[in-house]
This record gives sequence, C-alpha cells and structure tokens, in this order.
Amino acid sequence: MPIFRDSNQLYKNVGELMDRAKMDPKVGPKIAKSKIVIQFRYTEPDAMTTVNAKDKPTQENAYVDVIQGDCDLNADVSMSMKADVAHQFWLGKINLVSALAKGEIKATGPIPKILKLLPAVKPLYDEYPKILRENGMEI
Repeated sequence: MPIFRDSNQLYKNVGELMDRAKMDPKVGPKIAKSKIVIQFRYTEPDAMTTVNAKDKPTQENAYVDVIQGDCDLNADVSMSMKADVAHQFWLGKINLVSALAKGEIKATGPIPKILKLLPAVKPLYDEYPKILRENGMEI
C-alpha cells in the first residue's frame, strides 16, 4: 500500500517540504541559482510539483516559485517516480544516482544540473521527518 493515500496527503507532506525550501535562506538561494524549471511527476498517487527557479518569484521572501498540481511551464528537467520513491528519497534512504540507474526515477533534461543541486537540498533531509510528524504520519 502506498505511503500517501491521495494527492492531497502527498502535497501536505512533500509539497510542504518544497514550500519550506523556497523560503529557506540556506536552500532557496542555491536552488534559485540553478535558473531552471524542475518538474516532479508522481504516481501512486498522481501529483505534480514544479519548481520555477528561472523566473523571479511571485511570493515575497521566496527564492523560487513552487507550483503544486498541473501547470503550463515547460520544464528544463522532468523527474518521474512513484510517490513512495520521493518519500524514501527525502528520508535519505534512496540515492538519486542509484535510483536513476535502476529506473526508480526517470529523468529527462540536463541531469548534471539536478545532481549539482543535491548538496543544496541536503538540509531538507532533516526537515522532511519533522513535517511528517507534524502531520501525524509514521516515519
């Protein structure tokens, strides 16, 4: 059985992580520096999150925009995976390079740009379990 019962629960947890990242003074500027649009497409449940680091953020004090759900932006990098894979990744239990090699995550676009962001998002590995606990989910 998938960890998230529906897309709302996924957005409440993984989406919340992205929303916090866009405001985080350690993480946000590093993502913004990439100047790319990254789209995460999830299955089981179906959902989509887009991080727009190409354009100026629309929200005050944000470093990038994060769009939860469908959007019309053209992604520079698209990453598709089961929501459970994303969950395991943010818990620090899945290595991105390994997941790409195994086909657990399918990516299109300039993958080296994503790999360069890995050190930038490392603080989020500590934040994600906090969000899960806040939302009453087991880790």
